Amino acid sequence: MPKVKTNSSAKKRFKVTGSGKITFQKAFKRHILTKKSTKRKRNMRIDGTVSDANMHFVKRLLGMK
Repeated sequence: MPKVKTNSSAKKRFKVTGSGKITFQKAFKRHILTKKSTKRKRNMRIDGTVSDANMHFVKRLLGMK
């Protein structure tokens, strides 16, 4: 049986915390920031956490399952 490869794009996008949660950087913060409100840009600075509904899928991409 061959080894299961980790998805290369997923390992660049997600990070596992010490408590086991999976975090990611929020989208839409790269360019065209003038039309976005300060509150919206500030909220995009905070890392997002993967919801329970998607956790099994992301863990499989990262080779954790």
